Amino acid sequence: QAKLVESGGGQVQPGGSLRLSCAASGFLCKVYTMAWYRQAPGKQRELVASQNPVNFIDYSPSVSGRFTISRDNANNMVYLQMNKLKPEDSAVYYCNAKFATTAYWGQGTQVNVSS
Repeated sequence: QAKLVESGGGQVQPGGSLRLSCAASGFLCKVYTMAWYRQAPGKQRELVASQNPVNFIDYSPSVSGRFTISRDNANNMVYLQMNKLKPEDSAVYYCNAKFATTAYWGQGTQVNVSS
């Protein structure tokens, strides 16, 4: 059974850093496009970053230059390094895996950026 489990969220001050992790099981993430989405209260879920199987990477303009997505195919892991965090980055962050018409979601991890 396919499963994604996020971790690494928490409380951080503006300007700080966090590293989110996503552990995939039940499928090989190396053949999937792996992505991070986020959803803030009252807002739609939005794409933050994605990385396809040939390592093409795309970032939302709001995080470009501050966030870095990476993957460890050997360990079926995906990461999101978040630097220079801003209060507007506060949201629940979700890991996503997509291949053709198949998509999996994790349960999300909360990130709060405040002083």
